[in-house]
Amino acid sequence: MNRVDSLNPGDPNLPRKGNWYLLTGLAIGLLIGLIISWMIAPVKYVDTVPSSLRSDFKNEFRSLIASAFYSTDNFERAAARLELLGDSDPIQALTIQAQNLLNNGDPTNTAFLLAYLTSALKQNTEFVPNLTSTSIEIASETIDKTASPTGNGTTITEVTPSSPQQDGIFTLTLRPSSTPSPTPGSPFILKSNQIICDSPQKSLLLQVEVTNSANQPIPGTEIIITWTGGEEHFFTGLKSEISNGYADYLMTPDLVYNFQLAKGGAIVSNLTAPTCSTGGESPNWGGIRLVFQQP
Repeated sequence: MNRVDSLNPGDPNLPRKGNWYLLTGLAIGLLIGLIISWMIAPVKYVDTVPSSLRSDFKNEFRSLIASAFYSTDNFERAAARLELLGDSDPIQALTIQAQNLLNNGDPTNTAFLLAYLTSALKQNTEFVPNLTSTSIEIASETIDKTASPTGNGTTITEVTPSSPQQDGIFTLTLRPSSTPSPTPGSPFILKSNQIICDSPQKSLLLQVEVTNSANQPIPGTEIIITWTGGEEHFFTGLKSEISNGYADYLMTPDLVYNFQLAKGGAIVSNLTAPTCSTGGESPNWGGIRLVFQQP
């Protein structure tokens, strides 16, 4: 028997392992965890709140809110939608977005719509959290810069503030030389009217898809749905993860609806939630999908 074999565990001459194998195992485990979480099974957010969106998606959401407000002048609804974004200062957020658009040439003429909404917010300061006179003055300077010719021939005349009021708040008057339309073009035609019975997730859901003549989705299209004793307006583009031209509405069983796009086109009457089957104690409700397209 050699000397090494005769050593007992307590022998100080016995070779010892270091602690590097622990660090190596930790590094390998961390690497495997990152690969799984980033590539194999990344986290997916479904039906999340607007305040958790990326900044570019928040900008798109603000643009849709401004477009809808320009069409309806429903300030309470616009303020409620802006609140969903969780901006500490909505005026500052709208101003920065409008300024960035102006710096990039504003090819979609969205800066004017943002300025229009910003002006309304400044005139209804009770709806704006953390509002300061500084943010109002900065917004006033940005709105002045929207008085530049747009790319499609629509010219926005100069916007000038009136005499300063108390606390340095300006009252702005927007004077567009012509009315820009968020969704220009010919009246829409009903391209498809489909009943959906194979998806429980779409039960009682009225889905709407609006496209232009090139089959491209159109965001910000106002939709009017009416029934006996009621009326509701909603807009395409608020669910951009599906499509910028998409909107949906949850129907109530046994109600009869009339449906039309605010920009004109075919009227769809006598819409009711379809009954796909009557098996069991309660009916199995289906959904409806309508597709509108500009000719």
